[in-house]
Amino acid sequence: MIKTDYLVIGSGIAGLSLAIKAGQIGSVALVTKRNITDSSTEKAQGGIASVWAKDDSFKSHIQDTLIAGAGLCKEEIVNKVVSEGPQRLKELIDWGVKFDRKNKNEYDLTLEAGHSHRRIFHSGDTTGSEIENTLSRKIKKTKNVKIFENHIAIDLITTGKIERKSGLEKDICWGAYVLDIPKNKIETFLAKVVILATGGAGKVYVYTSNPDISTGDGIAMAYRAGAEISNLEFVQFHPTCLYNPQAKSFLVSETLRGEGAILKLKNGKTFMEKYHPLKELAPRDIVARAIDNELKMRGDDFVYLDITHKSEKYLKERFPNIYSECLKYGINIAKDYIPIVPAAHYFCGGVVTNEYGETSIKNLYAIGETACTGLHGANRLASNSLLEAVVYAESTFQKTKDKINEDVEFPSIPIWDSGKARDSDESVVVKHNWEEIRNFMWNYVGIVRSEKRLNRAKRRIEMLQKEISEYYWDFIITSDLIELRNIAIVAELIIHCALSRKESRGLHYTIDYPDTLPEARDTIFSRADLEKNI
Repeated sequence: MIKTDYLVIGSGIAGLSLAIKAGQIGSVALVTKRNITDSSTEKAQGGIASVWAKDDSFKSHIQDTLIAGAGLCKEEIVNKVVSEGPQRLKELIDWGVKFDRKNKNEYDLTLEAGHSHRRIFHSGDTTGSEIENTLSRKIKKTKNVKIFENHIAIDLITTGKIERKSGLEKDICWGAYVLDIPKNKIETFLAKVVILATGGAGKVYVYTSNPDISTGDGIAMAYRAGAEISNLEFVQFHPTCLYNPQAKSFLVSETLRGEGAILKLKNGKTFMEKYHPLKELAPRDIVARAIDNELKMRGDDFVYLDITHKSEKYLKERFPNIYSECLKYGINIAKDYIPIVPAAHYFCGGVVTNEYGETSIKNLYAIGETACTGLHGANRLASNSLLEAVVYAESTFQKTKDKINEDVEFPSIPIWDSGKARDSDESVVVKHNWEEIRNFMWNYVGIVRSEKRLNRAKRRIEMLQKEISEYYWDFIITSDLIELRNIAIVAELIIHCALSRKESRGLHYTIDYPDTLPEARDTIFSRADLEKNI
């Protein structure tokens, strides 16, 4: 058994920020299922939003966030995150993150859809990579932090699980069972504080901007443990991912539209003026839905993004990553239109937390995209996600730092027992189920939904869940099987949330209920609720 003060699962900006701070006062085990830099953070292009310029204000950033959130943001959380933004940005800068500057005294802040002011800090068009690599270097020098790469968490260890009781009023999380992938060995991690920072679940869908690691692990584990889950129907589809058979999930950043890129049909005509007065700078859900509608109406596979009015020199300097990546596929963005499609990008819902990252299970915390804090409501404002991650890393650290001085007596934890499980000779089943889930989620639970489509998806996932459960208990656990199990659970939860919402709001649009109800409500439930058919 590995005992530690903090168990941090996930190595994106949220997990790394918290682990760096926790390592100053106690022992930290940082578990990450690939290399430490494999995360959604590393793929982030646009940037991180924060009030900084003299002509900007907290009031303006708060208002922009509330408008995007379509009535479901928790205003006190929005106030908290926005007002703490400049302090957290300064901290990242002090840690060594290099954001682009106009000159020695002024940062080069950019504009993104939904923002009324230029407040996006960026590092070229590879902001996430700059942040991820800087924090990774820092944490490797932080004392008391032990990094467990190529380790994937299987399940949380809770009092309820140990005593085989579900829905305990005061359930407690003690740690997690974790698979050491190279050694094919399951280890037991115990901690006074357990942090879920595993990111989102974009791999539930066929088209996604997310890396392969985004399989909803933290959300699925928390749900199985009995934690409350909320608002998973609100999946943000990024409007512009590169459309090319060889290009794997390459995001074409929103900042191109912020700098004047125009969406066009295959015939060269514009169309966003039909959908919103802000045209290309409308909120992401509106842009994604507009593209989806045009594609379905015309039978096309993609639309174009045109930024050819900018000089090649400017584009190479401002968007070096996008320029070079597109060039690999024969697209010179200074001369050619960029073929794009919408793709699953970000989950506004997740594990329910309060302002300190606390979940409904004692000692279990969730931060970053894994959590549902109330900041994003029904639709996330661009570049607020990295901001939320660093603000909550600080809040959770401040809330938990005294816990490590407490005398904790861990209960008797059973070691992992594989029982009569055997090695699988049918791994093709895992691949087949994975592909089937992603396809029907895209077709039935995508950008535009209906009761008929959702119920069709519900029947499919219920059948697949039985297959996957049997497979899970019959065969020796692998990382692929763990991810499939988690994807299936998250898919089922998205479907349940979507069926529960009898309206269209923010990112959830259904043709059966196209109007928005006057009273905004969250979709909140736990495993115990679903098992009671509530």
